[in-house]
Amino acid sequence: MSVQVTIREWKFGDASDLAVVVNNKKLQDNLRDGLPFPYVEKDAEAYIGSILSAQKGVQYIFAILCDGKVIGSIGVHRRENVHRLTAEIGYCIAEPYWGKGITTEAVRLVCDYVFTNTDIVRVFAEFYVSNTASCRVLEKAGFQYEGTLRQNAIKNGQIIDMKLYALLKTNGTYPA
Repeated sequence: MSVQVTIREWKFGDASDLAVVVNNKKLQDNLRDGLPFPYVEKDAEAYIGSILSAQKGVQYIFAILCDGKVIGSIGVHRRENVHRLTAEIGYCIAEPYWGKGITTEAVRLVCDYVFTNTDIVRVFAEFYVSNTASCRVLEKAGFQYEGTLRQNAIKNGQIIDMKLYALLKTNGTYPA
């Protein structure tokens, strides 16, 4: 890869870059509901504020940077109770950066961070079956397809299936 992909904690100064990323209907069609459209800088400021004030150890959310420019967001959210060592990953990047391997690298970086710095042993993702690009990102990052969750969501007025992927701490080079 000829670009440098990094992740770092969010800063309030990133709000305008985040607003540009998320203010995209094609991107939002692949995310969960609840985001305003249009998505403006004020929305991004509120989101970044919620991340920075969140309880530590529950979520790990980072800005994705490509050659030093904020181009997306990636996060891992810990589950509760008997699932407390499991976390769900989610991400988005600006459309001009799609299909370049950047998201795959960001997924690898955040999983490495979580497996190295927390007690989390399983990271999973659920994506709409129509989102083949995100499924490919996960496969390239070492996630294994675990099955299809039939009629698992309603998006844009349609009941749809989702694919379930997971990466275990013991899958790769992570210490047990």
